[in-house]
Amino acid sequence: MHEFSVMSQIVEVILDEAGRRDAERVEHVNLDVGEFTFLGEEQLRFAFELLTKGTIAEDAELVISEKEGTVQCECGYSGKPEKPEDIHILTPLLKCPECGRIARVKEGLGCTVRDISLVVPDV
Repeated sequence: MHEFSVMSQIVEVILDEAGRRDAERVEHVNLDVGEFTFLGEEQLRFAFELLTKGTIAEDAELVISEKEGTVQCECGYSGKPEKPEDIHILTPLLKCPECGRIARVKEGLGCTVRDISLVVPDV
């Protein structure tokens, strides 16, 4: 379950940022997840819930948006790849729908905290 490992790093980033701003609570987190990370949304939510228990992010709302993935091929094609037959293998091969060659991922591998809503004390 690599979702737990990934979410562990994300929660660490969120709590570090909240700490830098002396936040009292994390209210909301917007997370962009690339299509080709093959991370399960349900598993990410479960890991978030577990990892934030007892922290200032415990009851934060987590909004997950999937970012579409694209590939670039040697033949010049740029866009959506052919869907792999089995995404459950270690590294699915993404093929060019034009020529059938294996294409290079251009977008869709990242996992990014887009924004965080924090409650901070009045200065």
